[in-house]
Amino acid sequence: MSESVNTGASYASAGVDIEAGDRAVELMKVWVKKATRPEVVGGLGGFAGLFDASALKRYERPLLASATDGVGTKVDIARRLGVYDTIGHDLVGMVVDDLVVCGAEPLFMTDYICVGKVHPERVAQIVKGIAEGCVLAGCALVGGETAEHPGLLGADEFDVAGAGTGVVEADRVLGADRIRKGDAVIAMASSGLHSNGYSLARHVLFDRAGLALDRQVEEFGRTLGEELLEPTKIYSLDCLALTRTTEVHAFSHITGGGLANNLARVVPDSLHATIDRSTWTPAPVFDLIGRAGQVERGELEKTLNMGVGMVAVVPQESVDVALTVLADRGVDAWVAGAVTERGDHSEAVALTGDHAA
Repeated sequence: MSESVNTGASYASAGVDIEAGDRAVELMKVWVKKATRPEVVGGLGGFAGLFDASALKRYERPLLASATDGVGTKVDIARRLGVYDTIGHDLVGMVVDDLVVCGAEPLFMTDYICVGKVHPERVAQIVKGIAEGCVLAGCALVGGETAEHPGLLGADEFDVAGAGTGVVEADRVLGADRIRKGDAVIAMASSGLHSNGYSLARHVLFDRAGLALDRQVEEFGRTLGEELLEPTKIYSLDCLALTRTTEVHAFSHITGGGLANNLARVVPDSLHATIDRSTWTPAPVFDLIGRAGQVERGELEKTLNMGVGMVAVVPQESVDVALTVLADRGVDAWVAGAVTERGDHSEAVALTGDHAA
């Protein structure tokens, strides 16, 4: 009698490889182990990450802060270049630097990686970048999820997202209610585009200008792809250092919406912030996008960070200490503007002058 052949459907025939997923988990464990804190309980592999909340007893009234984000279409650049170990830095930066805006110390993160097909080594490289970013941010990576979506994503396509939790003392929360007339606005330089505006950048540079990722760009001193994949600067520990050493009234994380729109989120209705463009020169990548797509300045400024990744609003008497602390930590920072009464100004933030040559 001939042996019967099972022709029934299976998870594998539907495109999901459980064994590849298990292999990815084994490969990523070494990196996750590096991104920890003393409060983390247990290791990778459980259904939930555990964090010892008794560590918060030192707070009188601890407020938990939470944030979630992704890195947008920058993942397309990573995919096309075949470089997967930096995109995690972007993810961590997008999440933890939202947490620190209110003065919160980032405690832990979880990630979600969605792929068309699990390539274990590739997934492990993505997690490696996330873990390294968590180390730079001072937080732990306590868990995550890798999901395989055949039929929805191509075999080489992927997306990443993450969520983070931080803590801040209730009477130390930063924000608009602390800002006063006369405060100084300190800008901290970005490392490039960070993780915003890539839909515009890709449309302009690839679809309209026809540039290749391996094109050597003299102004960059490297290829276009290397410039576009530059990881997002992570400011959380720098911002926390400021709050420990001098008075800070507010932070603003400059992401989608640009400098003016994001700073406006922490400026109270009665006040107005003026930012002087002549105090800095944006990196060449911003000029290239503007020229290649004939993008108007207003469109650039409401889409890209234009060279400023984080802003601190401090009283005038804190300026010197703040700039010294940031310089000692290797952060390029400068006084970019000031806070005045709203008066006849209808907008919360105005950009004036032209960028330095």
